[in-house]
Amino acid sequence: DLYYAAGLRSLGPVWSRPNAFGHGVPFDFPRHPDTGPGLTAAGKRLVRRCNELGVMIDCSHLNAEGFWDVARISNAPIVATHSNAHALSPSPRNLTDAQLDVVALSGGVVGLNYAVGFLREDGDSDPATTLAEIARHARYMADHMGVDHVALGSDFDGATIPADLGDAAGLPRLLDALRDVGFDEEEVAKIAYENWVRVLDTTWRD
Repeated sequence: DLYYAAGLRSLGPVWSRPNAFGHGVPFDFPRHPDTGPGLTAAGKRLVRRCNELGVMIDCSHLNAEGFWDVARISNAPIVATHSNAHALSPSPRNLTDAQLDVVALSGGVVGLNYAVGFLREDGDSDPATTLAEIARHARYMADHMGVDHVALGSDFDGATIPADLGDAAGLPRLLDALRDVGFDEEEVAKIAYENWVRVLDTTWRD
């Protein structure tokens, strides 16, 4: 409640290690996100309180059991702010098809992760990775969940991202890559910002 009063409106219960709330996935490759137990009792209380206050819960770093606990407990849209499709890049940081299904069913959204190790089929952290790899994940997730559940994410802070992207100034080039895989202008607008606005309007209380 103290953090909420200070302005907190989005929260990730874990990073890539266990903590008081649950278990985060390690950065092993290849690996499934089913890496251990789910949320602790404190983690479940945290999810319920976030729902009551209108704080968005970010499932990006949660392991599979933690994700499923959030899906069972939460009455808000399920969100992963920076994750990709496990079917295309088998990093435990990415979401399986079953997880994508639940995100869509909840009205939630998955933000594309630009870190190349979570984009490539081989998990290599090569900055020469093209923007087409990000677009490939966007296309897969849109075909699987519907375009209303795909959005821009990021991971600019410390991750290796495609050199062609560079930083936020390169996002227009990413939007062009989305057009190259068949997204029309209405769909690009949804991915760029409209889907986030919808989910935040649904989740936040003020």
